[in-house]
Amino acid sequence: MKNTRTLLAAATLSLAGTAPFAMAAEEVNIYSYRQAFLIEPLLQEFSKETGIEVNLVTADKGLLERLEHEGRNSPADLLLTAEVGPLYDAVEKGLVSPVESEVLNQNIPAHYRDPENRWFGLTARSRIIYASKDRVEEGEIKTYEDLADPKWKGRICTRSGKHTYNLSLFASMIAHHDEAWAEQWLEDLKNNLARKPQGNDRAQVKAVKEGVCDLALGNSYYFGKMLTNEEQPEQKEWAQSVNLIFPNQDDRGAHMNISGAAVTEHAPNRDNAVKLLEFLSGEKAQKIYAEVNSEFPVRPGTPRSALIEEYMGEFKGDAINLQELGPLRAVASKLVDKVGFDN
Repeated sequence: MKNTRTLLAAATLSLAGTAPFAMAAEEVNIYSYRQAFLIEPLLQEFSKETGIEVNLVTADKGLLERLEHEGRNSPADLLLTAEVGPLYDAVEKGLVSPVESEVLNQNIPAHYRDPENRWFGLTARSRIIYASKDRVEEGEIKTYEDLADPKWKGRICTRSGKHTYNLSLFASMIAHHDEAWAEQWLEDLKNNLARKPQGNDRAQVKAVKEGVCDLALGNSYYFGKMLTNEEQPEQKEWAQSVNLIFPNQDDRGAHMNISGAAVTEHAPNRDNAVKLLEFLSGEKAQKIYAEVNSEFPVRPGTPRSALIEEYMGEFKGDAINLQELGPLRAVASKLVDKVGFDN
């Protein structure tokens, strides 16, 4: 695509050396856990407006290790992630640096950015409950806490408890209650599972459609992905078989996660990286970014996609700062093992 070079797209990255970025007069280099098709329209628009060339490396794992290995010699200026976990890990490893920007402070609510400005959320999604239209009555389940009710025994599906999406949710349960409470809740939730945790979020909705279970945990944006999947039309049927439950609307709100970004510790083009980060938080980019993946813009006042407005509408999201959940993810992981959740 014009002014954007995707240099590498692979499942894993070799740590033997750096990516072959070619020098440009004005450029910015990105390491991205987000798929190229999700962000290339934004990068193209950024280059068009600024004249800054964007170089892109994408991978589904290994980027933090690459940054560690490259150290001061890393060409990366900006790290993009699909959720908050890698951003927290990057902070812990000292791989990113704080950014002082009034633009970012205005565009991104405080709970979607690090208190010390080391990472910033760019889009949001909720971890919701997918409920069978045929077998679950309206209002029958309202909270994450309700998932532990024995009435749901043998009726719930989810992916692995060790998956990063679930660890974030479980960490929030620890934060809002305490570790002992969360352990019992996980034990009770495990006892209510219809099958061993397996598959991805879409597979859980498929299981609801097929009658394997009546409730499933999944990220909200997968509903849009299924509903608009022209290549696999059966996924539309999965989506049409469920109602979307945004839990805890009468108290803290539904658990939220983000895709986000951070400027690297040794960014060779730091000023351009900050410009790109500010651009991604702006109204134009926010609208495009959220539209492509059926996510929620983090910038207040930015219109949501028509699909989201039709099927999800307004809801209350948990406003806990996601950095607070960082250290609790490890605690949640230990609890998953302790109760044998995935067994």
